[in-house]
Amino acid sequence: MYSNIERTCDYKSCLLDYIQHEYGIDGTCITPAKRGYYGETWRLYTADTSYFLKLVYPAAHKIIYERSFPVIQHLCDHGISFISQIVKTKSGDLFAQYDDAILGVFEWIDGKNIETNETKIPEYQMMAKIYTIPVHGLTITREDFSYKNADKFFEQWHTLDNAEICSLLEKYRAKLEHRAKRLKYFSTLCSSDTTGFFITHGDAGGNLLMNDDKYFIVDWDHPILAPPERDAWVMCSHEWTRNAFQDAMYQNGIIHTLRSERLGYYCYQFFFFYLTAFLDGFAQAGTIEEYLNCWIEESIKYVERKVS
Repeated sequence: MYSNIERTCDYKSCLLDYIQHEYGIDGTCITPAKRGYYGETWRLYTADTSYFLKLVYPAAHKIIYERSFPVIQHLCDHGISFISQIVKTKSGDLFAQYDDAILGVFEWIDGKNIETNETKIPEYQMMAKIYTIPVHGLTITREDFSYKNADKFFEQWHTLDNAEICSLLEKYRAKLEHRAKRLKYFSTLCSSDTTGFFITHGDAGGNLLMNDDKYFIVDWDHPILAPPERDAWVMCSHEWTRNAFQDAMYQNGIIHTLRSERLGYYCYQFFFFYLTAFLDGFAQAGTIEEYLNCWIEESIKYVERKVS
């Protein structure tokens, strides 16, 4: 996790110089910004304002991050104001490359990252507005309902050089193998129908900033064209949230009924997605064990009752 790396004064000075040269922004200093999971994040101060910087170094995540910029700009161009606003380089590029990383500069959004039952309604309303934005030839990754996240996890486990975590995973082998089979099952159920797709975030609730009475959805690192279930699955075990999500779509003219098999696919897909992220980040065994028995269990139990 590059966000946890201590950077030298020389690194910070070079970054400030680079931003001045490429963006024409005269920064006075940068301080760590505790936002996001992947990447190195900073708050850049100038004499009269500040900006959000995000640099992504790992090769696999650089590709995903780079693809996100045209999508963010597309949403902004269509009047979406509650997301990160990209600051372009002097030559008009949406991002830059610095020190073998992809660098994005955004307008700074003040606010606290808050996720409660009360924030669900504005979150769902904002996502429903996103779904109204036409794609119009936008180049964007499209959901294929694959089960590659499960395959990636078992590949990571096979090559993992950490005896404590390997022992822990072995303890849960039956559970992990069962969930991999269920992901493949739901993948098969969903892959034959790719209708009802919209621009989705994938983790809107975890990236909701609240500033007084205004809300913003940030960290659009991995937007893809997918069904709304990609955003709805996380609270699908609660009837009131399913109804609230459904109502938000209807109120914005989106005629789409949440489908249990798609909710099931995303429950398992994100289970393995977050698990591989833990292994990427060399999380402690205790953290991983806590995750293996966490809140996601409720969503999985719900979809298993709905889909045999």
